[in-house]
Amino acid sequence: MTAPEIKKGLAGVYADYTAISKVNPETNSLLYRGYPVHELAENCTFEEVAYLLWNGELPNDEQLAQFKKECHSGRELDQATIDVVESMPKDCHPMDVLRGAISFLGTYDEEHFTPSTEHIQKIARRLLSKIPTIVALDIRRRRGEGYVAPRTDLGFTENFLWMVFGDGPDSPLNKPGDVECFEKSMILYAEHSFNASTFTARVITSTLSDAWSAIVGAIGALKGPLHGGANEAVMHNMIEVGDPSRAAQWCKDKLANKELVMGFGHRVYKKGDSRVPTMEAAFRKLASEHEGTEKWVEMYDIMAETMYENTSINIRPNLDFPSGPSYYIMGFDIPFFTPLFVMSRITGWTAHIIEQFENNSLIRPLSAYNGPDERHVEK
Repeated sequence: MTAPEIKKGLAGVYADYTAISKVNPETNSLLYRGYPVHELAENCTFEEVAYLLWNGELPNDEQLAQFKKECHSGRELDQATIDVVESMPKDCHPMDVLRGAISFLGTYDEEHFTPSTEHIQKIARRLLSKIPTIVALDIRRRRGEGYVAPRTDLGFTENFLWMVFGDGPDSPLNKPGDVECFEKSMILYAEHSFNASTFTARVITSTLSDAWSAIVGAIGALKGPLHGGANEAVMHNMIEVGDPSRAAQWCKDKLANKELVMGFGHRVYKKGDSRVPTMEAAFRKLASEHEGTEKWVEMYDIMAETMYENTSINIRPNLDFPSGPSYYIMGFDIPFFTPLFVMSRITGWTAHIIEQFENNSLIRPLSAYNGPDERHVEK
């Protein structure tokens, strides 16, 4: 019998079709519904991109106004949800809090299983509204600060920065570079085809479970340092390096020991992550507006050059590399970098949940057995 060909990590395997996003190999561009993501980041708000991912087209003014009205009005948390977040340990990972809070929200859904596309869309809008409020509450409670209620008069990014930092003179809300950088990061992180967390959501959806379960599963997958947690690892590494003068040797030592350097390389991109130039430019602008942060830019440049010149495949940064120090400069605590990712990726996840639901086939791959041959119990 011919041994089956094993594709570890499902590398190179096409599991299904999707109309949501793709990497165009001719231009090395990530496309959302056909639009290059760098064009969306330069010309659209995150809420417009969320609408695009869910509906297939960018909204006109009337559609956008209605979409904002629906999403902004659902931002507030009820006291029960606040109590759940407040009851969780302050030393657990923030992704655990987010996972638990979303699971709790799902218990209020009268539908125990997903009945329709419209129901998933309702859940998607609800989560886009409430996840930033949950994350902001968790950030503030760990700092010993009280809950700041969301506002309906602010856009997605401005409202989140308000809930976390307020609107004082030192708040990122009043720094154009911070607002622009955060908004761009949300757009760039929103969707990326069949990545690990998205595929997890699609697998759960394929069983005809509910959308809440699919999102909770996706959060569990994103928590991993080889996926969403990579942006946290990037900043931990930069802090470990400490000074730009140590950056080149630090990278060389990691490579010599065959250790992963988080923030570099990507399973899909062969000519560099197409999202990086947009995020890198926003990172540089951000740092220029914050005194004493020049070392992070210098370290970024040295590490990027060293990794490129000292690897056989000329490895380049991925989106996590400029995002990590950007979030750090804005004032976010490192463990919250991945929940920030969730705030964005909820749009892509729910778009894929809808797509899977509407053309469903149970995802159930085969495995090649390599254990002991058949044997029998002897007494």
